[in-house]
Amino acid sequence: MILSAIVAVSDNLAIGVDNDLPWHMPADLKYFKDTTRGYHVLMGRKSFDSIGRPLPGRTNIILTRQKDFYHSGVTTVHNISDGINYAREKGVDKLFVLGGANVYDQTKELWDELHITRIKTQVDNATAFFPELDYSKWSLESEDIHKSDEKNPHDYTFCKYVRP
Repeated sequence: MILSAIVAVSDNLAIGVDNDLPWHMPADLKYFKDTTRGYHVLMGRKSFDSIGRPLPGRTNIILTRQKDFYHSGVTTVHNISDGINYAREKGVDKLFVLGGANVYDQTKELWDELHITRIKTQVDNATAFFPELDYSKWSLESEDIHKSDEKNPHDYTFCKYVRP
């Protein structure tokens, strides 16, 4: 099984402000939806709360320390290993890690792929950050550069990295 992370990140590694995205980038939301649709996804409970519902077209695995957490339409696990093992037991070929910051940090050494949207902006009031990575351990497989437009206020680049 391929373990893949997907994230949108600013120049200063911001990924969130008060449990919400720091920008509105419809192109990135479409990329996220198209890339993860049909797969199992693993996310922390706070990330799930910020979305407010299970992501349609995906098997949602929610990681939480809350032993009594329940939400219909999701599978709840209490540690990273259980989330990964759940996907393996289901025989899936790929599991996407969706965040948040702590989940990215705890799983970064396990990823086989990284889908990262680089948003050309600084987020001075960020409250959640993507962990620093050693990109010398990764190969850039694809890069798709875009300029801001009437719907997307920042320049952005879709990058896909794989471990060689």
